[in-house]
Amino acid sequence: MQRNYGKMKILVTGGAGFIGSHIVDLLIEKGFEIVVIDDLSKGNIMNVNKRAKFYKLDILSKDIGDIFRKENFDVVIHEAAKTNVRKSLKEPIDYVQVNIVGTLNLLECCRRFNVKKFIYAASASRYGEPEVLPCDESHSTNPKSPYAISKHVGEKFIKLYSELYGIKFTILIYSNVYGERQDTSEESGVIPIFINKLLKNETPFIFGDGNQTRDFTYVRDVAYANYLALINKETENKIFNLCGNKETSINELLEIICGILEKKKVGIYKDKIKGEIEKIFLSNKLLGESVGWRPETDIEEGLKKTIDYYAELQ
Repeated sequence: MQRNYGKMKILVTGGAGFIGSHIVDLLIEKGFEIVVIDDLSKGNIMNVNKRAKFYKLDILSKDIGDIFRKENFDVVIHEAAKTNVRKSLKEPIDYVQVNIVGTLNLLECCRRFNVKKFIYAASASRYGEPEVLPCDESHSTNPKSPYAISKHVGEKFIKLYSELYGIKFTILIYSNVYGERQDTSEESGVIPIFINKLLKNETPFIFGDGNQTRDFTYVRDVAYANYLALINKETENKIFNLCGNKETSINELLEIICGILEKKKVGIYKDKIKGEIEKIFLSNKLLGESVGWRPETDIEEGLKKTIDYYAELQ
C-alpha cells in the first residue's frame, strides 16, 4: 500500500554524489521537494539537480540541527558515507566518525525535529563471507573491515532510534552499485576504474586471482528502489537486499567490458586485499514480494550505458 504523505520535503545526504544525485533526480521528477546536504569531499556540485536546495555541509557538523529546524523535513534518505574498504583499513577512525557518528548526528536531528522516516544505504559487506548463496536478509552478519563494521553499526542505531523514539525506517542493503557519475579514482568501484583505464588504453589491475564474485546493480535501479521505499508503507521498519541477484566474477566483468569496447582482455594481477569478501551475491526476493521491485537493467545493458557516459568525458 502506498502512503499518501502529500507533498513531502525530503533531505538527501550525499545528494551531490554518485548514488545520491540519481535519487535526487528521480524524486524531483516525481514531484517531491528535495534538499541536499553534501560536503563535496567526493560529490560534485555539477551533479546537484538545479531544482534541489543545496547546503554544503559535513554530516558531523553541529549546524545540521539548524537546517532541520529551518526546513522541517518529512523524510531523510541517508547516502553520505565513506565507502572504500581498502582505505578503511588505513583510516578506521575516520570511518567510525563519518559512518557511525555522522549517522547518529542525523538520527538525533530526526528525533528532535520529528522526522517521520529514515531511509538508509546499508552495505552487503555486513554479511562477511556468506555461508549460503544467494544471501538473503536472514543471513548472519559478520563484517570483515572497518568500513563494513561502521556501516553495520549505523543499522543498529537506526533500529534503536525506531524502538526508542518511533522513527520509521527502511534499510536498503546495497550490493555493488555502478553507473554514470561514479568516481573513477583508484579508491572507487571496480567498474569505473576498469572503464577509465581501458578508455585510456591502460591495463587495469586485478587484486587476487579475479575469481572473486560480486553482485552488480545499476544506479538508476537503485534510485527507483529508494523511491518505492519512500512511498510504500510495506517497507516501514524493514531491511531489504537491493541487488542484481546475479553472481559475476571480476574476470567475467573485465571480459564483458573489453567485449563492449572491442579490446583484448588483459589485466595485471596483484595481491588480494585484506578485508575484501571472496564470493557474494544476494537475493532480492523480499523487496520484489513487498513492493514489486526488480532490477530493470542487466549488467551488459548497464555497462554499455556506463561506458558511453565515460567515453563522452574523455
